[in-house]
Amino acid sequence: MTDLLGSILGSMEKPPVIEDKEKKRAREQKALFEKQQQQERQKLNQFRTQIQKRIAEFMNDGALQKLAFQPMNKVERSIVHEVTEVAGLTSFSFGEEDIDRHIVVWKKEFAPCDAELNALRNDQEWDPEKTKLASAEKQEAKQTATKRKHQGATVPDGYHRKYEHLLGKESAKDAARATSANKSYGFVPSENKRDMRTIEQVMAESRAKKKLKIDGCSESSSSTAQEPAD
Repeated sequence: MTDLLGSILGSMEKPPVIEDKEKKRAREQKALFEKQQQQERQKLNQFRTQIQKRIAEFMNDGALQKLAFQPMNKVERSIVHEVTEVAGLTSFSFGEEDIDRHIVVWKKEFAPCDAELNALRNDQEWDPEKTKLASAEKQEAKQTATKRKHQGATVPDGYHRKYEHLLGKESAKDAARATSANKSYGFVPSENKRDMRTIEQVMAESRAKKKLKIDGCSESSSSTAQEPAD
């Protein structure tokens, strides 16, 4: 009887210990996580395929200039941007994150200018004629300011006060406005600076001066010798 009971107990599985339960739970969680990742990858691949199909249809439709997508999350928007870039299109995101953030895609020849982008980002209607008029007014104002800047130099008030007692109030102002540099001050004609003599003339004059000096010294020495001694 004892042997029979012992054989029965020996054939029964031992109860799992706590460590084995934790390992089993970890393996189950890991398998579940990998399954979820696989499902997410499949979902994104399907989404990419749908976007590629819509982009191809958009490019083949000559009547369309832009294509607006519905709001989507950041990962999905990154896929749309990637697909449009590969296709050679232009894309921008608009709206507020987690509320209505969406993408609008343009064909290259219809890509928006900076003014249109600013209007769209501020949720405003873009008027090309209004933008063109504002740009022309801005350019005209810039040209006017430049013209005024180059219309004569302003004269400091201190200059008026400095010469008012000499020239009078109005004369001082007029003189200050008309003051200009005297270009002839210190001017010497080049003819007066240039030596017009030839080298032979210069050497002849030099020899004459030297001879005159020697003759003068000789005459002075002879007159001194003829004077009577005291």
